[in-house]
Amino acid sequence: MSIYNDYLKEIEERKGQGLHPKPIDGAELLGEIITQIKDVDNADREDSLTFFIYNTVPGTTPAAGRKAAFLKEIILGESVIKEITPAFALELLSHMKGGPSIEVLLDLALGENATIAKDAAQVLKTQFFLYEADTNRLETAYKSGNEIAKEILESYAKAEFFTKLPEVVEEIKVVTYIAGEGDISTDLLSPGNQAHSRSDRELHGKCLISPAAQDEIQALQAQHPDKSVMLIAEKGTMGVGSSRMSGVNNVALWTGKKASPYVPFINIAPIVAGTNGISPIFLTTVDVTGGIGLDLKNWVKKLDDNGNPIRNESGDVVLEEAYSVATGTVLTINTKTKKLYNGDIELIDISKAFTPQKMEFIKAGGSYAIVFGKKLQTFASKTLGIAIVPVFAPSKEVSIDGQGLTAVEKIFNKNAVGSTPGKVLHAGSDVRVTVNIVGSQDTTGLMTSQELESMAATVISPIVDGAYQSGCHTASVWDNKSKANIPRLMKFMNDFGLITARDPKGEYHAMTDVIHKVLNDITVDEWAIIIGGDSHTRMSKGVAFGADSGTVALALATGEASMPIPESVKVTFKGDMKKYMDFRDVVHATQSQMLKQFGGENVFQGRIIEVHLGTLTADQAFTFTDWTAEMKAKASICISEDDTLIESLEIAKGRIQIMIDKGMDNEKQVLKGLIAIANNRIAAIQSGEKPALTPDANAKYYAEVVIDLDIVVEPMIADPDVNNVDVSKRYTHDTIRPLSFYGGVKKVDLGFVGSCMVHKGDLKILSQMLKNIDEQYGKVEFKAPLVVAPPTYNIVDELKAEGDWEVLQKYSGFEFDDNAPKGIARTGYENILYLERPGCNLCMGNQEKAAKGDTVMATSTRLFQGRVVEDTEGKKGESLLSSTPVVVLSTILGRTPTLEEYKAAVKGINLTQFAPSHKLLVRY
Repeated sequence: MSIYNDYLKEIEERKGQGLHPKPIDGAELLGEIITQIKDVDNADREDSLTFFIYNTVPGTTPAAGRKAAFLKEIILGESVIKEITPAFALELLSHMKGGPSIEVLLDLALGENATIAKDAAQVLKTQFFLYEADTNRLETAYKSGNEIAKEILESYAKAEFFTKLPEVVEEIKVVTYIAGEGDISTDLLSPGNQAHSRSDRELHGKCLISPAAQDEIQALQAQHPDKSVMLIAEKGTMGVGSSRMSGVNNVALWTGKKASPYVPFINIAPIVAGTNGISPIFLTTVDVTGGIGLDLKNWVKKLDDNGNPIRNESGDVVLEEAYSVATGTVLTINTKTKKLYNGDIELIDISKAFTPQKMEFIKAGGSYAIVFGKKLQTFASKTLGIAIVPVFAPSKEVSIDGQGLTAVEKIFNKNAVGSTPGKVLHAGSDVRVTVNIVGSQDTTGLMTSQELESMAATVISPIVDGAYQSGCHTASVWDNKSKANIPRLMKFMNDFGLITARDPKGEYHAMTDVIHKVLNDITVDEWAIIIGGDSHTRMSKGVAFGADSGTVALALATGEASMPIPESVKVTFKGDMKKYMDFRDVVHATQSQMLKQFGGENVFQGRIIEVHLGTLTADQAFTFTDWTAEMKAKASICISEDDTLIESLEIAKGRIQIMIDKGMDNEKQVLKGLIAIANNRIAAIQSGEKPALTPDANAKYYAEVVIDLDIVVEPMIADPDVNNVDVSKRYTHDTIRPLSFYGGVKKVDLGFVGSCMVHKGDLKILSQMLKNIDEQYGKVEFKAPLVVAPPTYNIVDELKAEGDWEVLQKYSGFEFDDNAPKGIARTGYENILYLERPGCNLCMGNQEKAAKGDTVMATSTRLFQGRVVEDTEGKKGESLLSSTPVVVLSTILGRTPTLEEYKAAVKGINLTQFAPSHKLLVRY
């Protein structure tokens, strides 16, 4: 019984970490446990019963299959276990969430023993994770006259799996806990450097905020046992930066409630809040768990006698406290009045958190139940030949006569399913849409695979055009954690039907390409909807939504997603770009000018940014759409000219073909199919049958922003402003400063060019700058390390073919070797150029980091505390975000350059060809 003994050893090791036994997902271990249960004299029988009942992972795991089979034996009387009666065995099956458990329940319900069939049917009526193989069995049995099958279908048609659940309680008592002041990044809830432990929920829970915070939360729970602890971002937004299902899991683990007494470490229903609400993609993740996210608005603009905002010496709007939510404050959430109270005092309307759809999520324990439940009810009604009984809240359909459609409204209307036929839908409508492209990344992928197992999915939905599993977040260091996790993940996803960065059979070279860049290449229709397991799933073709690992799993399993059509903000440009400016400066200027135009209000937050970048190909335009995640936008859409779109699609076709040539296509030839889609789209544009997507001339926007390029006269830098006296102003992306602010004297300790915010053009700029500097000074000498991580191997290959990689090699002191990748993270940097493997590298912060307390100049998007660089006792680490030329020159000089130095360094380099599009303006 060596596997069981190994498990006992692991248990002892975990005790030393203050952890419980790891949940069991392997069939072989559970098989030994079952053997010991059957042996009434076995010394380990009592522990084995506990492991079997309370510590086995449900769904489609191998262990779940063994558990379901053993429970079937007990129910049929083939095995007699006094501690597990047939009735208890059925109860355990009811908590196993689909897959083998549904197969067993169907065997029993459609079997010959009438009493068992009735009992099994009662359990089946509570289940909703049924797939085609399961529903086909029910349909076949019903059509052959089976009364039990009819009874089950009638229950499904009435949606009794939902209607018989307890109603949401009217009053929810909470006690507040200020998790942080200012925007709270999901890194605080689930640090990137702990990504390796995300699939071990209890272990990962140890990294929530800090041990001190965990103690404070437990103290509040002890003082208020009848209340839920509500985590708050005071003077900020909760959950910025990424969706981070692991962050919600951690919050739920510490403050939520158990999903099932028989499923370990899976908690649901966390309650989170922010002065400025919840980040859109993080809120979707909260919905997955049936949680509640509140927009407190407890700090408001201070107004003068004329009703105008009062500003301080820095020009920032002064805020005043409308009501206190200090740690330990007891509040009441009323789900009926949809108000927040302190005692009898009404504080604020919170109805946005309790829409009919969100109330259903709360009642059902999460959004999955509703998605699968609706599909199951539709199937049952169709099979019985009856009309669908109105049970679920009707989807809100907003249709305004005479009003045109924005670009996102057009895409949602094209891809909508289940909406009123012929009805044109506008922003605010709740829509179920088909998903074209899905992406899973490697530090959330293990959780996605767990979610797929828990919802009993075994194969990708046939309506998904293509899906990709990346290896980019663990690309920097091929350490023992990666060796243990990544091959297992790749095999699961490859078997499931995704194109995978690593071939489990080892038949093609392992790729570490950044997920967003690959998705940008495999998106071959600007009418597509993309769902990806990262906040930066922001394509420059189609509309893409960053999502949690659960929503990614749902999209993979069903080919669908549900969400309201967001409002849009239109962004156009006027004026001319200076020759010495980089497009990244336009991106930063957009955020800066928008905030000034709207008095500090971020009109992008929670909305679609419809940006009119008609003259830029997908690679360059991606720089803008990628950054929109940090603008707190829900998503972004790039409006392109016909010729530019065709050029982008041709580039995408070429890169997909390279993936095919490397052997990455699967049996269904998904990649080949994407090339066919691209060819059809190009033909439709060229023929005039279907030009590139544009909004209607009479579309309505929440706001329209015009960016004046004439006033963008020097490089722009997003500064974390780590020493701002107002803590809430630190580590936001809203402090955009001109290069001259730093006076050419701010020390820079390390530079980073790489990850998703750069494209091939950036690396060509780097190559040209090195040659320029060599000519100007006679040599290239770095006074600070420069780390370069290309986004994809395709780009590296293209740079090699065009001669630029040779230049980078000439000036580098380190070049990655895929035949011998680093086994441990770098702890110190020399003043040289490092050519790292394609992937996320410093931007992710889970493997490589800058030295503590460093000032980093990066092309990244991550300036959050502790992400790229951590603090020391005496100095705060800071990650300033800028263009490739600024980063490169800062490392050559060891400080921020002056404007004159910058201009000299980029002389003769074509940084961008961007200019406002006049063709698009003419078209509509």
